[in-house]
Formats: sequence, structure tokens, C-alpha cells
Amino acid sequence: MTQSALSRVRGEIAHAATEQLDWVSYSARLSAALRTVIPHDRCCWHTVDPGTILFTGSVNYNIECSGSWLAHYEYEVEDVDKWSFLARSGRLAGALSQDTHGDLSRCARNRSHEGYGIGDELRVSLVADGIYWGAASFLRNADQPWFTTQHVQAIRALAPALATGIRRSTLHAVEAETITDHYGPGVVVFDAGGNPQSVSPAAERWIEEIVEIPPPSTPIESKAVQAIAARARAITPGTDPLELAVRSRVRTRSGSWLLLYGTRLSGAEEGSTAVIIQPATPHEIAPVIALAYGLSQRECRITALCIQGRSTKEMARAMSLSVYTIQDHMKSIFDKTGVRSRGELVGQIFLEHYVPRWEYAESTPAGWWAKGID
Repeated sequence: MTQSALSRVRGEIAHAATEQLDWVSYSARLSAALRTVIPHDRCCWHTVDPGTILFTGSVNYNIECSGSWLAHYEYEVEDVDKWSFLARSGRLAGALSQDTHGDLSRCARNRSHEGYGIGDELRVSLVADGIYWGAASFLRNADQPWFTTQHVQAIRALAPALATGIRRSTLHAVEAETITDHYGPGVVVFDAGGNPQSVSPAAERWIEEIVEIPPPSTPIESKAVQAIAARARAITPGTDPLELAVRSRVRTRSGSWLLLYGTRLSGAEEGSTAVIIQPATPHEIAPVIALAYGLSQRECRITALCIQGRSTKEMARAMSLSVYTIQDHMKSIFDKTGVRSRGELVGQIFLEHYVPRWEYAESTPAGWWAKGID
């Protein structure tokens, strides 16, 4: 691998990030580009909720895995190079062959791959500005050489740019027919062992709208649903009373947003859990949209005041800042969102496409703004 090749791929990543691709198209484009510097036989990409690090979408190329398998090895058991660990530790990337000291069988998920012809794996967590947005894995067949230190260093160097692209691409919907029918909340129930017990028709319909390629073999095998269920089972009762860590906001194929949340059930079999799926409210999706544009919390507050129609002087009084400071923040907001006026900010970015109304809450739960890797 040469520096010129790495620079060329870096340029392709930067260019793809400006093309307003949906994240599926973005991952396909980058998989092909990365293959020139990190040869691989299979790969997968996942988006995650930046507040709770739960999977919200997935695309697999030449590899299949069930939602229950993925959730088990990422959220329920200890294993080598879990994406959440790579993000939290700041390492960002790791090759299985190196982190098991040449013995791939030390990795639980690799042992589960036995018989499928899979060899080494190179994983990367996509973190931009300290916020975890997605994950990718590149795999080689068992008869191929292992990844090298140079490969790990290359994907680690490219990770921030990849993360910035995946962050922005989550704002662009995958091309699909828009849902015109209204569906109420759906529910999926699991027993204590994680086995599915029942799923409502509304849940099945909503799961069809989650971006997972290829689609799950059954609705209950959805990776987003299984991630919620696994997290609900793994959290010790009483440690998360508001259940903020067992929620995710998911962008659908049609561009709408869903809220998925998990809860333990009482009065039923001990250890049973349920995953509820319903349309997300503006208050629930506003933080992830703001983060996707790279706005700081202060900029989010100013944008909320702008949407409310406050003047610059009124914003300054509300936030105990000078008018000049508010103007500086507005300029930064315009730069980050790609608009030139307050009208564009309100009309095109937040109201027309994403949020019919945005209410700022002084007591917004910290988990909804969490960076997810602290």
C-alpha cells in the first residue's frame, strides 16, 4: 500500500461525503474504494444511534448473519474487538489476527463462524468529533493472508473521514416508496432466553421499513430489534430506571423516523422482554438530526430559538449571551447545515424535511444527547 493510494482513497471518501448519498449508497461506494488499499472478500456496515450505540441499520456484502447472532456477540458477551470497545477506547480499529496473537479461536464470534470459510477480520468504529455513528467490518476468507499492521493503520487513519460521511448520509433517505398508511405502535416479545414469543402485525410492518440489506429472514431477526432486546436483557434491573439506554431512533427507507425501545415485562415469565416500535416524535429525533449536522449543544439551543421565531436580541437575553456571540453562532450553524438564511434553516433543513416542530426541553434526558462512548 502506497501513500498515494491512501491519499486517493481519502479523496474518494471526501468526494462521496459531498454527493448527498444515502448511507447504503455511501457504504457501497466506500467498500469498493477501500478494497484497493485493504483487500477483502466480505464486509458489513452498520449505523448506530449516537446516544445509545444500538444498531439502527445494516448492509452486508457477501456475508450473512442473523440479528440475534450480531446482537449476542456485540451486546451480551465479552469478545475481542467489539465495536463499542474500539469506539470507547479510542483505538477505533483492530485486526482479529493481531488482537488474538495469531489464535483466531480465542474470539467467540470467530468460533461460531467455523465451517463458513471465514478467516481474519478487520473492524473499525466510525467516530466523528467524539461521537460514534457507525461500524464496519472487513473479512477475508480462511485461505487468504491475514490483515497486516499497515492495514490497521490505514483504516484507523481513514476512520474519522468515513465517520463524517456516514454521519451526514444518515440524513438522506434510501430511495423507496413512501408509506401512506398509518400504523400504530408494534410490539415484539421475547422470553428470558431471547427466543421470540410473539410479534404484532404493526411491528412486522414497521420492521419492513428498517434499512437492513439483505432483509432479515423473519421480522423478529431484525438487527435493530435484536439489538434492543439484547440490551434490555443485559442491563441489571434498577440500574437504568428510565430505560434511556434501551432506545434507538431509526431512519426508515421512506425517510420517516421510528423509535424502538425495550423493556422488561412483569407479571409474565421472569426475564421476558418486549421491544416496542412506534413513529418517533419531533422531540425524540431533533437531537440526532442536530448531531448529524455537527451542531454543538449551544448551537442546537440557538437553532431551537430560531425555529420559535425569536429575534437575535431575544436569543441573546434567553441565553445570557451578547448579540455578537449569537451572530457568530448563527454563522457557524449556517456553515454546518449548508444554508444562507434563517428561512432556509427553518424551512428546508428542519421543518420541511425532518421535524414538523421542534421543542427545546431544558430537562432533556442526558442519554439522548450522550456521545455514546463515554
